[in-house]
Amino acid sequence: MSASYEIPEIYIPLSPAMNLYRDFLTYIRTTFSASSCDEIRCALHTAVRSLSDLKRYDGTPFVFHSIQTARIVAEEIGLGRNSVISTLLHDVARLGRMPLPEIAAAYGPECAGILRGLNHISAVDPKTSTLQADNFRELIVSYSTDPRVILIKMADRLEVMRALESFPELKRNKKAWETLNLYSQLAHKLGLYGIKSEMEDLSLKYLEPREYDHIVRKLSESDAARQAFIATFVRPIEDRLRALGIRYKLKSRTKSIYSIWRKMRKQRVPFEEVYDLFAIRIIIDCPPDQEKMQCWSVYSVVTDFYTPNPDRMRDWISIPKSNGYESLHTTVVTPQGRWVEVQIRTRRMDEVAERGVAAHWRYKGVGGGGFGSEQWLARLREIVETTAAAETIEERFDLALSSNEVFVFTPTGDLRKLREGSTVLDFAFDIHSNLGMTCTGGRINGRNVSLRERLRNGDVVEIVTSKTQRPRAGWLDIVVTSKAKAKIKQILRDDQARSAQLGKEELERKVKNWKLPLTIEEAVTALSKYYKVKTGFEVYALISEQRLPMGEVKELLTDAASGRLPAPEIQPRRAKSDPSASGDDRSGDCLVIDETLRDVEYKLGGCCHPILGDPIFGFVTVHSGITIHRTDCPNAKRLREEYPYRVLSARWRETTSNGAFLATIRVTGDDLPGLAGRITDLVSQELKLNIRSLSFGVQRGMMQGQLSIEVKGAQAVDMVIHKIKRLKGIVRVFRVNS
Repeated sequence: MSASYEIPEIYIPLSPAMNLYRDFLTYIRTTFSASSCDEIRCALHTAVRSLSDLKRYDGTPFVFHSIQTARIVAEEIGLGRNSVISTLLHDVARLGRMPLPEIAAAYGPECAGILRGLNHISAVDPKTSTLQADNFRELIVSYSTDPRVILIKMADRLEVMRALESFPELKRNKKAWETLNLYSQLAHKLGLYGIKSEMEDLSLKYLEPREYDHIVRKLSESDAARQAFIATFVRPIEDRLRALGIRYKLKSRTKSIYSIWRKMRKQRVPFEEVYDLFAIRIIIDCPPDQEKMQCWSVYSVVTDFYTPNPDRMRDWISIPKSNGYESLHTTVVTPQGRWVEVQIRTRRMDEVAERGVAAHWRYKGVGGGGFGSEQWLARLREIVETTAAAETIEERFDLALSSNEVFVFTPTGDLRKLREGSTVLDFAFDIHSNLGMTCTGGRINGRNVSLRERLRNGDVVEIVTSKTQRPRAGWLDIVVTSKAKAKIKQILRDDQARSAQLGKEELERKVKNWKLPLTIEEAVTALSKYYKVKTGFEVYALISEQRLPMGEVKELLTDAASGRLPAPEIQPRRAKSDPSASGDDRSGDCLVIDETLRDVEYKLGGCCHPILGDPIFGFVTVHSGITIHRTDCPNAKRLREEYPYRVLSARWRETTSNGAFLATIRVTGDDLPGLAGRITDLVSQELKLNIRSLSFGVQRGMMQGQLSIEVKGAQAVDMVIHKIKRLKGIVRVFRVNS
């Protein structure tokens, strides 16, 4: 912004507004440089002028929201000048009162970029469905390419919740639900614990007002007694620590209203039976080489005065948690029979627990969010809490969100998550297979597009269909999702099978009408040889599609029957004696299996279910083209011995990697509680594989299970088997043929 920009006076007629304005600028002057203060003041003037005709539900100027949110951004979150300016101008840009290019020219491209992300999030209207809450959280994160966007949004929502009393009831309930299910959990992941707790408490105030008021009243009634109890509890501990010369800091933490309410609901107990309303934390200041010794010394002091519960002892100092968390936790009982949780750690351990990857949300767990957004948020959280100068956040943030997903809406507001790069056709198949089969195009945000159009975050997509539409082979080049690819292949194969059946019936009828002394197999063999096609399936398809002149076919078969054109025998095409070699054969006779469906018609054997990476061979059937079998298929030996002339060497094309195959795994293990759940969690959550069917039971005291999973190849199956074998209680894991 030009240094010669004249800073106008700001006129806000109401006295509360003047106080708000003065308090805000007073804080800004004590926090930012003179030049930054000038720019923030200009942004404030723009906001006041642009929003002067708008009021909030309580009749106060709408710009109050912008000013109070900017104060939270600066004071409670600790962001810098560009973040404050963007917060003040958020509603100005969202309502179209000032275009983004103009904002970029006046305040810089960074502010315009932040506002673009905020506008995207503001356009999201989450449906009150817990099932879709995770998707909406990930969508919000995906819009936050600049990390400051999501932090400003947290401040914006907190200010709304603080003013929620003036909103209409329906609006109040919707905002409270969104805050509890979306924003408070994002704040938790970001380490904004104060904001998270306040959001949860305010949400509960409007969603469950009676229970909220009950807990507030009970806390108020017991506050004096609780403070007196804490003082009495810690007095002998503090006296002993001072006598030992141990430097320490003592904290007491009261549970939030929402946490108390959750415990009451979960344990089905009244307020009086929630015993862990608070915890005592003793934080020691000592050199690193004395940490363990001093922590155990403090533990000894505590247990000298109070009796510990051995079942509630947690030693994460000798063996820290895998995420780095270190602390001693114990629960002790007073002579009066009251239980108190005590946490003992050093200042370094406390900083790691509060600011590092071992923060509270990490070790206690918050549901939702995909791997990409989890990683992104963890990195953002670390930067926010360890960056001294707030202006350097974006510079230090070098981990872009990479969830490989795109989030789009149906016309009714349902949110769907698809693979990045998905098209309108992918979206149609994701909704329903019948919708995909008849898709002719779509409308994205009201704009007509082809079925090839790629989707972007936040698009509202409507599918256009036609009863006459049928999938074509070219559709495989349009879609990227495995569901769409698998369905299109199935439809194409079904169509080709029907077409071949019609061609077969037509050829049988013609041979009979022509009174030729040939069997159908002899006729197909002669035509395959003449037209240089590999299978009878292809011959039938050519006849059905009327691509062979029937007069020419009659002449060829007549010559073959009379001996003038002898019907040739199919030359034996044996697989190599070493079954494993068939998959690596590079000769001209080797059948190459890929996903194009253009070079050869084939199907995968239902007896052995071959998948990418398995050693395979092909078997020429009389009526159904080529069937692909594993070399260790139960039927392999019989097929080679009885029909050696129909056996083809085959291999997978090396570039084939996007297919979706079904593999069945059988598991035997000890009858342990939760073992089946650990197996399914391993496959679906850790390995991210789709489970198509599963069954578990107990036979003769042993757990027996079977899973059908969707994989890209044999290597994935080997990985699943290896991982399951490592679970405690597993006796045997193997892949089955059918």
